Amino acid sequence: MSFQATPARSSRISKSRRPDPASALGLRRKTSSPSTASPRRKSSQSARPPAVQDDEEPLDDTGVVATLAADLNFRDVPQYIEFIKNRMFSDIPQQAAGMNSTRIAEVLNYRRSLPPLVSVAHIDALASSGTRTEREIVELCQAGVIRRVTIPHRGVGASAVGDGLASVVEWQRMVREHVGIDNELKTKYINTMNENPTSSAISGLAFAPAELSALVATGFLTMSTAVDTRSSLFASPGAGSLGTLTSLSSAGSRHAAGSLAAVGGAEATRHILGGVTAPRVNSSAQYNFSLPNTGSYIKLMIEARTHLLSLLKKSKHKEAPMDVLRDRWDGARGEFTGVLPGRTKRWRQFWGLRFEWILEECVGAGLVECFETGSVGVGVRAT
Repeated sequence: MSFQATPARSSRISKSRRPDPASALGLRRKTSSPSTASPRRKSSQSARPPAVQDDEEPLDDTGVVATLAADLNFRDVPQYIEFIKNRMFSDIPQQAAGMNSTRIAEVLNYRRSLPPLVSVAHIDALASSGTRTEREIVELCQAGVIRRVTIPHRGVGASAVGDGLASVVEWQRMVREHVGIDNELKTKYINTMNENPTSSAISGLAFAPAELSALVATGFLTMSTAVDTRSSLFASPGAGSLGTLTSLSSAGSRHAAGSLAAVGGAEATRHILGGVTAPRVNSSAQYNFSLPNTGSYIKLMIEARTHLLSLLKKSKHKEAPMDVLRDRWDGARGEFTGVLPGRTKRWRQFWGLRFEWILEECVGAGLVECFETGSVGVGVRAT
């Protein structure tokens, strides 16, 4: 004879002895949804939802690395670029998805404003041979087919987000269609690009000051050296004295009282005004070729990477089955509590960014890795 204690018997809570028809027929269903679980079952230690068990126990690892390039048979880098660009975002949800016409217009306009950039890390995640891909990128840049875009101070190594590629044909099409540049400057800019196919930077002497101002204002050129915003700008000149308390205290005594040099030079005006003045062009400086709204693209990529890693960190071992991670990204669990797809973070903050796209981005950057579990499909873990 066996004895079994139930949570109800051990809690001094009296309940009806009338048998439950579903229990008698063996049809009682266990569920991990908080909206259907009763308070007693939710607090019970013996009934643990399967999702919690997955988070508490590490996934099986067969030792086989899951590759994302298994089903791709592209011949060249331009095909990778088109493939990655065209599947960056999901289709707009249908009606009754929590998005009105105004929000749909905002999403479409935002997507349309992004530059046609693709990170090199993303291509590496899909390509079967990183060495061969890098060699092909160099050859295509020399031939003027694609162009490499480098944005400094955006991370180091594979996780850097400032190393991207763009089609030269599409780049020059954007220049020709831009209304903020006159036709003569458009032709000069395109010719300069063609004359320097592998150079990411160019001297400001290639353009007149007015032309530099127009190109910088429209986003087709950026300063290659970031302006130093530290307090050393107010110190006396000289690399050896930058940022020291001695040089800072003596900056005013070395120049005439009331002069601009006494308060830090020309850059002091920008800091006194809170850094809101328009950037001044300098013909002797170096400028990078760039695309408009590249900053928005970089911001979206950084925030999406961070969010995907935070979803993995919800698990104890910073890993999860790919299907579970996809549900977390899409906000699928919110549908059971009445959250519409258009109200999830994926659409509110990330404009409908696809899970597969950001996963490939993180794999190429070395932030996560995929592996075969042998039981629940492909697993994803933070590195």
